[in-house]
Amino acid sequence: MDLVQELDQDIINAMKAKDSVCLATLRGVKGAMKLQSIDYKKEINDELLIEVVSKEIKTRNESIKEFEKGARQDLIDKTKMEIEILNKYLPEQLSEEKLKEIIQQVFVEMNPTGMKDMGKVMGKITPLIKGKADMGTVSAIVKEKLSSL
Repeated sequence: MDLVQELDQDIINAMKAKDSVCLATLRGVKGAMKLQSIDYKKEINDELLIEVVSKEIKTRNESIKEFEKGARQDLIDKTKMEIEILNKYLPEQLSEEKLKEIIQQVFVEMNPTGMKDMGKVMGKITPLIKGKADMGTVSAIVKEKLSSL
């Protein structure tokens, strides 16, 4: 079963279980996926689902930071539950060692000379790790390596 079918089945299961947090989260993802499909004329498939889920998780992580500033533990807990639900639809995340290994391979291949090559390096790395790692972390590692050249 592909991820999109699994999402549909999980929505049905959440309705049956009357799990309002899970249901709202999954419906939000499905809606965002349909919107992306229409706006960018993309086919609804696993790749689009992973892209949307990654964005949703990033948004929720940013929200948690704001909730912490406002000392809203109830909202922090709810948002963390939503992130747990969404993580199910992402591929297994790469370890930091594996991530650095991939970045090193790209550096050897491209032989960048400085920060001006950041876009080229990120352009080469992104398809290799899309959905498997936080791009903010990847960007930080690449910047660190480029600044040390």
